[in-house]
Amino acid sequence: MTANTDLTIEKVIEHHPAIDIVEIPPEDRRREVKSFVLRGQKLGTHQLEALDRSFDKYCLTYSPKPFDFEKIFGNRNPVVIEIGFGMGESTLKIASDHPEINYIGFEVFLFGFSKLLYNIEKAGITNLRIMRFDARQAIASMVPQSSISGFHIFFPDPWPKKRHHGRRLIQSGFVELLSSRLVSSGYIYAATDWEDYAKQMLEVLSACPSLKNAYDGFAGRIPWRPETGFERKGLAKSYEIHELWFVKK
Repeated sequence: MTANTDLTIEKVIEHHPAIDIVEIPPEDRRREVKSFVLRGQKLGTHQLEALDRSFDKYCLTYSPKPFDFEKIFGNRNPVVIEIGFGMGESTLKIASDHPEINYIGFEVFLFGFSKLLYNIEKAGITNLRIMRFDARQAIASMVPQSSISGFHIFFPDPWPKKRHHGRRLIQSGFVELLSSRLVSSGYIYAATDWEDYAKQMLEVLSACPSLKNAYDGFAGRIPWRPETGFERKGLAKSYEIHELWFVKK
């Protein structure tokens, strides 16, 4: 297959405008505190081609109406959502290893999003869909209550400076939102290599009345989760990996 060297991100967005919409601004124009800041990144030709060729097949777009998971995947298998999949390396491996589960991944950074899309297309994965949109907004308005079997949150941005802690993804309101979307005995599985953030995660998750810790404190290593690129960087710096597993009561 000959590469389309004339393809640009502007042309791709012209063909698929939803790629460029990552949030719905509030009506009063006041921007809420976000856990992400968008940065420009140059995409390779294969990433641009994957976006142009396969966006409609493997990607979900924002709508004010709830997801119809059976229509999306063509089956009634359990659904697990990953929030912030980065480069998508572990996302693809987990979906490949568990074809009996349907996965939806959220990521706003276009470089990682398009890279995973290319790899989904290349591998022919049928139980994985991805969405470039603010996960908080999409989950609140598109995910039905008591419909999700699990949430994966692997190595979210730790926002290490104290003045930025309000940007951290794991906050009480967000955890309560996730819990409301879980089925009974559904789980929230989080991992971080930032000790301060791990302690905050443990505190926030423990304070949610509808969740219970499946472990005494932090969880042990969950064997089916592959290492992520962020994790390898942390391990190279001798950072300790902290994992948490909470279930819906």
